[in-house]
Amino acid sequence: MQFSDKNILIVGASSGIGLATARLLHGLGASLYTASRHQSAELAELSTTFLPLDVTQPFGTALDGLPEVLHGVVYCPGNIKLRPFERIPVEDFRGDFELNVLGAVQVLQASMKRLKKAGGASVVLFSTVAADTGMAFHASIATSKAAVEGLTRALAAEYAASGVRVNAVAPSLTNTPLAAALLNTPEKAEASAKRHPLQRIGEPEDLAYMASFLLSDHGSFITGQVLPVDGGMGRLK
Repeated sequence: MQFSDKNILIVGASSGIGLATARLLHGLGASLYTASRHQSAELAELSTTFLPLDVTQPFGTALDGLPEVLHGVVYCPGNIKLRPFERIPVEDFRGDFELNVLGAVQVLQASMKRLKKAGGASVVLFSTVAADTGMAFHASIATSKAAVEGLTRALAAEYAASGVRVNAVAPSLTNTPLAAALLNTPEKAEASAKRHPLQRIGEPEDLAYMASFLLSDHGSFITGQVLPVDGGMGRLK
């Protein structure tokens, strides 16, 4: 995969999957534009154009620094709040929706003219295995990520004629800072690994490789798909 002639925006690149994707694409020669509330020390080591952005707030001119042509957008923000349904305030459902769905909507509305100018661009969103596989205590995150999957298919249909592909990646539990509380003891990590048919949890690089493939010319005939990267959890027993 080569990205030496491509401008890529990664939203939520300061850590976890977004950072792993930024590192991979940087190594493949992409011109990277990264946006998040804060620039981490790890992200600062890469040669990216950093744009401060809080996706839960009105954007204003936050993305005006993007180039005239964008070849790809990756939207990575997310959270993990697992609680019994009766203990989840409506405000938390609303917050998850704003972060996962409306944030992506704002980013893509601000980027779409630039993407259409590329003559072949790619958008990668992130869902979760829990959107398609019922899991206890996942009501809020599964609800918002299911909306991401609907958005993925709708936009893929709307922009196919413009040469903009839209896909989503659906991971299971991944070893990122967001999942730290679920993996902070050897016992928790082992139990989580055993729930996967492949007997391990995901690593950020597993998702970064899939996202990069979808962004690349090798994925040029793929759109409107939700691709699981979940160690078999969503389909195998």
